[in-house]
Amino acid sequence: MRKKRLISLAVIFAVLLLSMVVLNRSHPETDEDIAKCIGENAVLYTQFGCHACNTQENLFGENAKHLSIVDCFVDQNECIGIRATPTWVIKGQSYIGVKSVEELRELTGC
Repeated sequence: MRKKRLISLAVIFAVLLLSMVVLNRSHPETDEDIAKCIGENAVLYTQFGCHACNTQENLFGENAKHLSIVDCFVDQNECIGIRATPTWVIKGQSYIGVKSVEELRELTGC
C-alpha cells in the first residue's frame, strides 16, 4: 500500500512539473515591431532578483532587448518614486505589476 502511495505521489509530482514547464513556454514571443514601439513609449523599472520582473520580460522573449529597462538594484538614483517592481511608466503614469502585451499596446498606443 505504501509503495502505491509513493508511486502515485511521484506521478502527480511529474505531471505538475511538466505542466509548469509547458505553461512557462506557452507564451509566444512578442513581435519585434511591437516590442520596439513599447520600448520607445514606455520605461520598465525592474530589480535584480524580482521574479515578477523576469515574468514580465519573458513575455517579450528575445525582443525584450528592445524595451527601455531600468534595473533599480543597479540604478537606484533613477528609481526614486518607484515603489514596487515591475513598474511601467507610460506617459507620466505608473502601472505597477506584470502587464500583458495587449494591455501595454493599449496604454502606449502601439
